[in-house]
Amino acid sequence: MSPQLKLIALDADDLAVISTHVQDARVQVSDIIWRQSEKRLVVGLSRLDWEQTLGGQTEPRRLVSALRFDRVLACKARNIDLAAPEKVMDLVGIEFHPTDGRDAEPGGSALLLFAEGGAVRLDVECLECELTDLGDDTLGTGLKIEGEL
Repeated sequence: MSPQLKLIALDADDLAVISTHVQDARVQVSDIIWRQSEKRLVVGLSRLDWEQTLGGQTEPRRLVSALRFDRVLACKARNIDLAAPEKVMDLVGIEFHPTDGRDAEPGGSALLLFAEGGAVRLDVECLECELTDLGDDTLGTGLKIEGEL
């Protein structure tokens, strides 16, 4: 069994590593939590254990994980039906775009891209993201977090 991950991203290169680990993760709309007063977005997800799969295991394993962004100034969703909290979406990846197009600036926008055209855009004063595994997703249901986007 692979050890549980805890990854932190402070720049675009770090975020690319996290993006690789969350590729094809399942996210339920109700598990996207925007805490505006805390400047934080938390996403509960059921991600594939890519390390275990690449290690030769024939049966793919899913892990319940939490993806957290701090120092979020604004959160906007596109093509995500907030009136359908039980809908499950597939996370394609995460991108970071600096404010002025240069990597020297800490601020910018993080984009969570979902299959079928859904997206969440986070305007951040600086990039602070953490991916933490919470355990096996034996039922394939993902994480249930209370709150709203």
